[in-house]
Amino acid sequence: MDNARLHRRASLLAAGFRDYELRLGVRDHDLSRVRRGTYTDGRGPTDVLAQHRLAIRAAVPELADSAVLSHGSAAVLHGLPIWSVPLSTVQVTRERTYGGRREQRVHVRVARLDPDEIEVIDGIAVTTVARTVVDLARALPFEAAVAVGDGALADDLTDPHKLADALRRSARRPWCARARRALSFVDGRAESVGESRSRVALARLGLPAPELQWEVRDASDVIVGRTDFGWPGRGVVGEFDGRAKYGRLLRPGEEPADAVYREKLREDALREEGLIVVRWTWQDLDSFDAVAGRIHRALS
Repeated sequence: MDNARLHRRASLLAAGFRDYELRLGVRDHDLSRVRRGTYTDGRGPTDVLAQHRLAIRAAVPELADSAVLSHGSAAVLHGLPIWSVPLSTVQVTRERTYGGRREQRVHVRVARLDPDEIEVIDGIAVTTVARTVVDLARALPFEAAVAVGDGALADDLTDPHKLADALRRSARRPWCARARRALSFVDGRAESVGESRSRVALARLGLPAPELQWEVRDASDVIVGRTDFGWPGRGVVGEFDGRAKYGRLLRPGEEPADAVYREKLREDALREEGLIVVRWTWQDLDSFDAVAGRIHRALS
């Protein structure tokens, strides 16, 4: 967990501070309020993940012993993709039939939790990756659920058998059919949220399913390049360009421009093999029709 210090109001008052000083501290950005009665130094973290981890640390001491972090909060601790995953509240599940509630800072759900669906991270009880993925797949829209599932498989945090078992256990829970549709589409070969969203966009617009991470080889069977998406029988490759992608391509001592230039050489080599290369960016994913048109023309 992050190392930002937390200060409880009771401890600050015991140290001689007064409530009006705490209010002044928040106003002057010497303190920031994490939740009612809990503060951290300065303005607090700006990163969404760090903010939520801090909110978890602030909330856990006030939760019931039976509360288990779940849904988006569990996804954060497991390192799952959190694109379009709500993180405005700390989310927990308790194994009981009543008492679910949603407050400003904490969302408590009630549901069955088997012992093997719980693990401990940094001393905090959390739903397992498989249970977390299924819970989110029941709660999220298709695109976001696929991104979570793809990421879990790509990073070897779980496997298809565990996901299938977690889905089976959720058969009587609300929105299980939604989860079943999303999990039937997940594929661990998608290496980023952008690639997951691209897969969904391609399918929604009726384009042929591509081969993921297609290795293109020349006449001597030497690998020319590995592409995000490929239609081998049509001589077309698709490449999603995201900033994170170029960060992954960086070698020790390199600048981002070096990775971009090397990527250009790779694309030139693909074109020399007679392939048509279609590229798109994160901004294109919100309205994919223009990209789909380019892909369709290339396939034709």
